[in-house]
Amino acid sequence: MVWTDLANDAHEADITARRPPGVDQYFLADFVSVRAMSTWYMSVTRSGAQYSYGLLLQGGNLYRHSTLTGTRRVTATKLGSGWTSFKSIATSRYGAPAPAPAHAFLYGLNSNGNLYRYAANGTGYRSYGVFGGFKSFKTMAVISELRAYDTLLMTTTAGALYSIRIPVTATAKPVVRMIRSGGWSSFESLLVDRCGSNGASVVVGIDHNTDSGYQYGVSRMNGTATAIVSYGKVPVVFNGVTHASRTDSQLEGD
Repeated sequence: MVWTDLANDAHEADITARRPPGVDQYFLADFVSVRAMSTWYMSVTRSGAQYSYGLLLQGGNLYRHSTLTGTRRVTATKLGSGWTSFKSIATSRYGAPAPAPAHAFLYGLNSNGNLYRYAANGTGYRSYGVFGGFKSFKTMAVISELRAYDTLLMTTTAGALYSIRIPVTATAKPVVRMIRSGGWSSFESLLVDRCGSNGASVVVGIDHNTDSGYQYGVSRMNGTATAIVSYGKVPVVFNGVTHASRTDSQLEGD
């Protein structure tokens, strides 16, 4: 997982799914101020240098960041404005061997009650659907990236936990299913990573108010029958976390 703090530093930790959670933590980079951010993806430059990249919100602007691992140098490129009313963003990136189709989407949860989807278009994004009915939702993360659909894990301000399955076709409607009716209200960030090959996931909920995180094992999405196991508090001092996100891995939790 990756998180930023009030000092605009970025930190990373590898968290082992066990009770209590195991952690290897280290400083990542002098970063920038962040209001919300998406998954960090790993890549390599033409010269062989490793770097991370992803999207973030700073005020009302959307940026793409690129962070070199060795030098810890961060660059941020503005992609657009008009993002002030967005509460949370998440990205999916499904890659499949040819000729199977691949997709890369940006999801934006807006305070107006809409969930917006954008498709990657060169270095930017184009509108690819808007879905209503999300006024009560608070934060989100991608939990599944499959050929035919993405699935978001979302919480409401009242603390309910939902799965939102969204087919990749532009005109398709989301399938909304409650997982839990309460207990998730304290988390401002959700982080999801895969756990094995059976569709299970590890979810970490971050409470920005208390600078604490809690780890859960979650089975494949099945509405209220979804199994959730609490592994307990993550032994990390977040020191003023402003947002948190996961690092790259293909997700199959649905």
